Amino acid sequence: MWRILLLSFTWLICLGGMVVLMSFIEIKKAEVVCKDVKIYIPGSQYFIDKKEVENILQLSSFTLIGRKIDNINLHTLENRLKANPFVEYAKVYADMDGVIMIEISQRQPIMRVMNQFDQDFYIDKNGLKIPMSDNFTARVLAVNGFIEEPFGNKVDTLRTVLAKDLFKTVSFIRQDSLWDAQIAQIYVNASHEIELIPRVGNQRILLGSADSLELKFHNLLAFYKQALPQVGWDAYKVINIKYANQIIGIKNSKADSLRMKIAADSLKMRVDTSKIKKDTSLIKQ
Repeated sequence: MWRILLLSFTWLICLGGMVVLMSFIEIKKAEVVCKDVKIYIPGSQYFIDKKEVENILQLSSFTLIGRKIDNINLHTLENRLKANPFVEYAKVYADMDGVIMIEISQRQPIMRVMNQFDQDFYIDKNGLKIPMSDNFTARVLAVNGFIEEPFGNKVDTLRTVLAKDLFKTVSFIRQDSLWDAQIAQIYVNASHEIELIPRVGNQRILLGSADSLELKFHNLLAFYKQALPQVGWDAYKVINIKYANQIIGIKNSKADSLRMKIAADSLKMRVDTSKIKKDTSLIKQ
């Protein structure tokens, strides 16, 4: 019995001490004055810089430094930053020394789209549409042609199947050093099929849709290894890889075309594609 009472009394003392300590902290916090504002913007994209953050937070029209932290609505400042289309994440807080910390993570575009309505916009790594910037132009894959994906000049999700296929294709290309170096542009033709424009060679690579991307690019690599060294990089005007079981190479001469079937058995007779190394030396700048 006495042990229980002693334990309860100890807990009450600890709880009371904690309440007193929290009250002391709150009183001290209410007296803390803003001494400095620090802005952190990591990453290599520069859609948002420190000056732009100051403009968004209207730091030019009023001064935070010298004001009590308790009288500054940090939540409002944070929401202003989050409302910017180029900001993916924002956090605003103050430490006990009176320094307001502003942390910002920018959106990372992976492709620039020019749709058939003459609208330009980016698509970021999360598959969200974001507007162009007056401050910075991202060096990403350009995609144009018969693209019906609408854009309302705000952060938005992808609506059309084609746009989702383009996002899937670009994401795949970016993850492979060979194709990231080789593919310079993407075009959507009148049949709403995806075409790849390479850096080396004058041909168009007809991808079709984003189905079976790994197999299609595996077949394309086999074609690069097996056929192009024999005839040259500029021998074909179209390399059709939209069919999973074959590649169709159309030569520059209209009367001369080559069909090269890439079924597993026929491939192994000439080259084992499973052993082809993904080597960026294929791409000569």
